[in-house]
Amino acid sequence: MSKVYAMPNVATPSTPVKIDPEKCIGCNTCVNTCQIDVFMPNPEKGKPPIILHPDECWYCGCCHLDCPTPGALLFNWPLPLKPRWRRKETGVISQTR
Repeated sequence: MSKVYAMPNVATPSTPVKIDPEKCIGCNTCVNTCQIDVFMPNPEKGKPPIILHPDECWYCGCCHLDCPTPGALLFNWPLPLKPRWRRKETGVISQTR
């Protein structure tokens, strides 16, 4: 009898979302908002969600936009898609709102 080994086909490691465990309150809003289930609720209540399928992220930004805690979830846009805003008050170019 021969053994069959399955290896995941991961082309490049992707980190579309970075979660700050110090700021995340574990509300799972990002889990419920994500359209393609990139996240999975953490089994420990109040802990940040687990990023289960990072390579499947569509970079829609819904998780980042719906997060109720500022700075808890940082969306890591791919370089060609990085949005930039200019603050009206100061004229400083920023990548966060």
